[in-house]
Amino acid sequence: MAPTGLSRPTLNDISRVTESLEMLAPTWNVWVLMTLASQPLRYAEIKPRLPWLHDGQLHPKLGKLVDAGLVERTEHAPRHVTYGLTSRGTDLMPVLAVLATWGDTHLEKPLIRNEATGELEPKPLPPAQNIEDTLALITPRHTTALLWVLKSRGTAGAKSLAAEAMPETSPSNVYPPLRRLIDDDLIEVTKTGDFQLSASGQALAPAYQALSAWAAGRSLKGADAHPLWGQSPAPSQARSGAWLTTQSRRGVPSVASGAAGAPALSTRAPATPWRASDLFSHQMPARPSAPAGGPRR
Repeated sequence: MAPTGLSRPTLNDISRVTESLEMLAPTWNVWVLMTLASQPLRYAEIKPRLPWLHDGQLHPKLGKLVDAGLVERTEHAPRHVTYGLTSRGTDLMPVLAVLATWGDTHLEKPLIRNEATGELEPKPLPPAQNIEDTLALITPRHTTALLWVLKSRGTAGAKSLAAEAMPETSPSNVYPPLRRLIDDDLIEVTKTGDFQLSASGQALAPAYQALSAWAAGRSLKGADAHPLWGQSPAPSQARSGAWLTTQSRRGVPSVASGAAGAPALSTRAPATPWRASDLFSHQMPARPSAPAGGPRR
């Protein structure tokens, strides 16, 4: 049964984007892809760049990325094998840059105390961490469909959202993902009790534009003309200003710095701008740690 009110092209778009997100979301996939972004590497060259991944983790992950068509395994000679991005994987890099920008702008950063000045400053996070944290928010089941429907309708009640985004399940099943999206500040409740995209949910437009174009095999040029996510938000939903979300992060990797030993405080801070060229020139953390459970926010 197809959701009512959504066209077949829109349903196909949602399906392709959902599948792409599920391909990228497994922990450390982004780190592996970004490690291979500059040039093909031998296994022995990849390992020291991702020291927290053991052979039993890294080798299967490389194999799955090869199967997904994002990484190419090339055997040059016996015992000389390199791994590098395929053209499909290379085309993905600008999409990752957009996801990193959203995460850097809309997700909270822990603060650390500058030992020289004594003031709290945002802790620098690798772009890969911003990307993984963003993926953790938008990959869970039904998230893309719910956000797509709200972008299309502007506001909607729980029952109509369930009918359009989750028609294969009981209508009551819409409430857990709605609560999670509210907690993650991607949607908000209106005065009438309906739901709409929050400012940070509206700000996902460039990310979904890029994901949609890449998932369909199109160039990212002109991606901002997406028939749905290329539209401006309704005036009642438009908000401006930095750090509109209340999202917090968990499982943030430690980044080597002069204040690495200072205590990190989970509080909001202005986003630290970064250039797209910095995406693959980041300093690899000594030991990122995955959260014990649940999404990293």
